[in-house]
Amino acid sequence: MINVVIADDHPLMREGIKKVLHKELGIKVIGESSNGKELLNILESTPPPDLLILDISMPGKSGIDLIKDIKNLYPHLSILILSIHPAERFAIRVLKAGAEGYLCKSSISDKLVKAIKRIVQENRRYISDEVAEQMVLQIDQSDQPLHEGLSDREFEVLCKIAEGKSVAEIAGELSLSTHTVHTYRSRIKNKMNLDTNVDMTRYAIRNNLVNR
Repeated sequence: MINVVIADDHPLMREGIKKVLHKELGIKVIGESSNGKELLNILESTPPPDLLILDISMPGKSGIDLIKDIKNLYPHLSILILSIHPAERFAIRVLKAGAEGYLCKSSISDKLVKAIKRIVQENRRYISDEVAEQMVLQIDQSDQPLHEGLSDREFEVLCKIAEGKSVAEIAGELSLSTHTVHTYRSRIKNKMNLDTNVDMTRYAIRNNLVNR
């Protein structure tokens, strides 16, 4: 039996995941949470699952920082990231942070079970065609886009600026001070040779880093 915990802040998404898994013999959902804090409490109070299905964008601590925290606490827990974002945005970064797979939510119905079995039963990472393409691009450094030179935190700030978030909103969502967000924004501008938030937004749209 493959025991699974689901972490997603949208109840309908959790229900959709459970509906897909309920049809599959040998996979059991043993817990679910709607935010990072609740998830950590569940992992602490229940026997470790075989797999965590994790939404990369949830209230409170989320994203790459949460993956790293979970891996530090539970190094043998496999993590499959679900995201509304395309592979270009986060896939390589979450794999580097320790996740075993990345799957766009639009592909849940036909790829979720395959991804779970690949990770848990075959002890292999789940690499979709889109993620594989991003990995190939990273190998060819001459084709490396400018945003790949950013740190994980700088990249998150870039994406949130491109989404139209204010400095205060970004600070709240990432648990940072406004001063720190300003510092990251300055670093992004210097590293990418961009002058304004509008320039950053245009760059993010051109490189498919934000949802349109």
